[in-house]
Amino acid sequence: MIVSVHNLKKRYRRVQALREVSFDVNEGEIFGLIGPDGAGKTTLFRILATLLLPDGGTASVDWLDVVRDYKAIRRRIGYMPGRFSLYQDLTVEENLQFFATTFGTTIQENYHLIKDIYQHIERFKTRKAGQLSGGMKQKLALSCALIHAPRVLFLDEPTTGVDPVSRKEFWEMLHHLQHDYGITIVVSTPYMDEAMKCDRIALMQDGQFLQIDTPQAIIAGYERNLWSVSSDHMHQLLGHLRQWPQATSVFSFGVTYHVTVSPDADANRLRNFLAQKGHQHIDINPISASIEDAFMALSTTRQG
Repeated sequence: MIVSVHNLKKRYRRVQALREVSFDVNEGEIFGLIGPDGAGKTTLFRILATLLLPDGGTASVDWLDVVRDYKAIRRRIGYMPGRFSLYQDLTVEENLQFFATTFGTTIQENYHLIKDIYQHIERFKTRKAGQLSGGMKQKLALSCALIHAPRVLFLDEPTTGVDPVSRKEFWEMLHHLQHDYGITIVVSTPYMDEAMKCDRIALMQDGQFLQIDTPQAIIAGYERNLWSVSSDHMHQLLGHLRQWPQATSVFSFGVTYHVTVSPDADANRLRNFLAQKGHQHIDINPISASIEDAFMALSTTRQG
């Protein structure tokens, strides 16, 4: 296992950021940490990147201990923090040159690793990094994280605040790095749809893992009856659905509500119940679960 974590703990005063987290990452896979803000993803990344000491447990990257061997680990990993952290007053080319020099290499030596990424921003190489768009900053940060040919990439919410086209391009780049160069990638995201782009994922909440498996296996393990429900009075619908005795949970999903129901639930009874509450144009459809549905089910079970 190129990344191995056992019973890792970290506390910030009254906040337990990590609660004895354990997981392993296989060499050459894309492993996703999926969860909302405050789940502990950034704390975990900072420990694995040797920027933060854990309070307990152990962690290793490329078979090196994150506390004892931190200097060696820093030469073997690429780290892209959630916030853009490059030098805003340096140009695109100057930032890349700086990071290459820091790791004792050159842009030319490892240009093959960043070529497909850097070519999107190369025409702006004389522009200061602070003047780049969100998508271009993202590509520059990834180029700087790759320029020393790391064994493992740690990417902390790299697509947050980036437009959908840039998000799609970014994931294509990650799969290219994985398939063509065998780079192991550990990536965090609050976007549940990006979970399907990973080989395996850990669903994370409140400093602990709810489940670790392939996205497909997690979805397959969802055994509840699930309906999508909408009406012409969506603001009132949430409260009324939660009043229905056969609804076990109700959550907002885009323009509809996802409702888990008891095995004997009947759609016509729900339709009549909502009609009595004043709803019209009621739409009820059985649906298959998504990663987000699985996450909500696991999180409510853990809270219970």
